[in-house]
Amino acid sequence: MILRSLLAGAAALALIVAPTFATDYLGGAVKSVDIAGKSVLTDTNGMTLYIFDKDTAGVTNCYDTCAEKWPPLFADASAKAEGDFTLVDRKDGTKMWAYKTMPLYYWYEDMAPGDVKGDGVGGVWHLAIE
Repeated sequence: MILRSLLAGAAALALIVAPTFATDYLGGAVKSVDIAGKSVLTDTNGMTLYIFDKDTAGVTNCYDTCAEKWPPLFADASAKAEGDFTLVDRKDGTKMWAYKTMPLYYWYEDMAPGDVKGDGVGGVWHLAIE
């Protein structure tokens, strides 16, 4: 009886502390994870992705110094659009991923999975929310 109670208690505790499982997109290259109660897009390593208010649907306006601080989420030349994820052609001939037509970027000051230091930068950078 005591063993049964201990096992039931352990199972309940495991359910409470279990991590939020990510939803995979693009073959696992992009995930949706819970960060501070929001469903945020990250890369496969858990690094947060952002969108830029100065972009327009399917067009990036982040080059040069901007792209050094906000590296694009690049796509392979052979990548194909999938669901809400589309491709954006950059001026240099490379491609980057977009979510619901908005190009996706990293923030150079995010050092660890789950960092969200880029959210709100300049009032124009925001978490990519699913």
